[in-house]
Amino acid sequence: MSKRNKARAMSRGEAAEAATGAIVASASGSNAIQAFSFGDPEPVLNRREIMDLIECQHNGRWYEPPISLDGLARAFRVSPHHSSAIILKRNLLASAFEPTHWLSRKAFGAMVQDYLVFGNGYLEQRSNLLGNPMRLDHSLAKYTRRGLAEGQFFFLPSYLGETEFRPGSVVQIMQPDVNQEIYGVPEYLSALQSALLNEAATLFRRRYYLNGSHAGYILYATGEIDEQDTDALKTALKASKGPGNFRNLFVHAPNGKDGSLKILPIAEVGAKDEFLGIKNATRDDVLAAHRTPPVVLGIVPAQGSSIGNAREAVDMFFELEIEPIQANLLTVNEALGYEAVRFKERKSRQAA
Repeated sequence: MSKRNKARAMSRGEAAEAATGAIVASASGSNAIQAFSFGDPEPVLNRREIMDLIECQHNGRWYEPPISLDGLARAFRVSPHHSSAIILKRNLLASAFEPTHWLSRKAFGAMVQDYLVFGNGYLEQRSNLLGNPMRLDHSLAKYTRRGLAEGQFFFLPSYLGETEFRPGSVVQIMQPDVNQEIYGVPEYLSALQSALLNEAATLFRRRYYLNGSHAGYILYATGEIDEQDTDALKTALKASKGPGNFRNLFVHAPNGKDGSLKILPIAEVGAKDEFLGIKNATRDDVLAAHRTPPVVLGIVPAQGSSIGNAREAVDMFFELEIEPIQANLLTVNEALGYEAVRFKERKSRQAA
């Protein structure tokens, strides 16, 4: 019989085991070695790339965003470095903003925060009875949708109903995307998984301490211990769990021998998750995505390293990050036809 025919002669049971990844030794007896694999098979090419081929879907009236805006809103506070970097940019932009007759500092700050979190910012132009502009109000980016017609926008605070803005009254400013030109996509999207991993590590460590699993071990006893002594040890060990999991335990065995009682810690190995390594690595990813110097976020430098000059870091950050955002925000004036967004000239604050 050829090798091909032998392969075809597999039984159904053997084929099922091979399909699930199980490999069982053919030898019989209790001493036979068994091996198996577990876990779902992973595709060579991740299927998420298919989303790049899908355009923004629409329901006949407005387009749906390419990314869940509710998910971006919940991820805003997923990591202290992620939210702090966004708030820092918002505060610097708001402090450099010069209020105008049409746009207040409050409305500008809210619009900028939406722009940084969702990649989209919206301003609604309110006009008087004669059609002349009176002021610009902020429209929440989480609930604002772009219509199919030019200049058409909708506001969807809930699934029960929507409100259509007056045609041409909404100005949209967005961070560009490489796959579509209807909605903006936040620049930090590449580091969102790192921010979620940072949160998962913190939650795991918190649950790890709350459930008392870090007191787990095996008490291995081989000495001459009677039943009463065994019950006493059980009672003492049970009392050391929960709120008292850091209590010390005293054992006296008059006839015991060296090594008759051994403690084998297991939770320390099972719960080891490289907490500090994960936190530091994910923090660096998030700060790199936001292009934010650690010194301006109040991060304490590692032992033996220097914090650097904070004033120089702020000036560099303002020049490389804040000023390009300001240039993009000034496109609001081009869409409106008048100067609604204006920034004060910044002076360097470096020490002499």
